Amino acid sequence: MKKIVTIGPESTGKSTLCKLLAEHYKTTWVPEYAREYLLENGKDYQYNDLLKIAEGQIALEEKICDEIEANNNSSLVIIDTDLLVIKVWSEFVFNKCDNSILTQIANRKYDLYILCKPDLPWVKDELREYPDVETRNKLYNHYKDILVNQQVPWVEVSGNYEERSILAFEAINRIL
Repeated sequence: MKKIVTIGPESTGKSTLCKLLAEHYKTTWVPEYAREYLLENGKDYQYNDLLKIAEGQIALEEKICDEIEANNNSSLVIIDTDLLVIKVWSEFVFNKCDNSILTQIANRKYDLYILCKPDLPWVKDELREYPDVETRNKLYNHYKDILVNQQVPWVEVSGNYEERSILAFEAINRIL
């Protein structure tokens, strides 16, 4: 199964892009577990919450991948964020990242990262924390630095949702 992951700062269209990609490729997508966790437990999270979020993200991803394989529905899954996002979040907020998260990052395998550029307008919601352009760009550059220094293919998407989708389709089609 090919695993495609969208990453990037908040409010860069990751979830919308995942929905569009899953619809286009007639597959399932894995939502971002952090949203569910924070809505249930409150947005005043602590460092230890990030480990619980990482565990929940892995469990959700594995559950959906198992369902896809069991039903032979598709050979592709779209994932809205992975542990790289939790790593960046942890380092940005707490200046550290739990070693078990780093170990999981090293052990999990993906086929393509789609990095969403922060050029869409920031949309406020109850969980988002960083509306300012400077912080969004700083986070974006952190993601880009990680992707440049690892082995999995990646593509940057920017522009409106249609432009982002076209760039993502082209990148996914190259690996299929």
